[in-house]
Amino acid sequence: MIKKLFLAILAVSMLMACNNSNQASNLSASTTATPADAPVMKFEKETHDFGKIKTGDKVTYEFKFTNTGKSPLIIKDAVASCGCTKPEWPNTPIKPGENAAIKVTFNSLGKMGLQDKQITITANTNPAQNLVHLIGEVDAVK
Repeated sequence: MIKKLFLAILAVSMLMACNNSNQASNLSASTTATPADAPVMKFEKETHDFGKIKTGDKVTYEFKFTNTGKSPLIIKDAVASCGCTKPEWPNTPIKPGENAAIKVTFNSLGKMGLQDKQITITANTNPAQNLVHLIGEVDAVK
């Protein structure tokens, strides 16, 4: 008798958990933008060549973009492929039609030769990640 009561309580608990899970997923789906309404990052340039610099030099470039989508753009993170490259991004929503920029600084200290630093931007876009590249060549100090 106790076994049957325990199994009945377990079954009811599992059904309630499944129902709550479905309600939560329905709520999140209704609060996110559909792909057609999602924000879009349209960059002026996705790659910038800083040319030749001497080791130890720092170069900075702003990757300018426009939100060409239909809802506000929120940048969650920007990560560079190397610790020598530091991205800075707006922390406020960018409305449809507005322009903004991601400022990237590359420190060439300890670097030599051709460089290609990739910056991965994670936002509420579809797809969620956008890539830009900072490229150039580092020469030895003379």
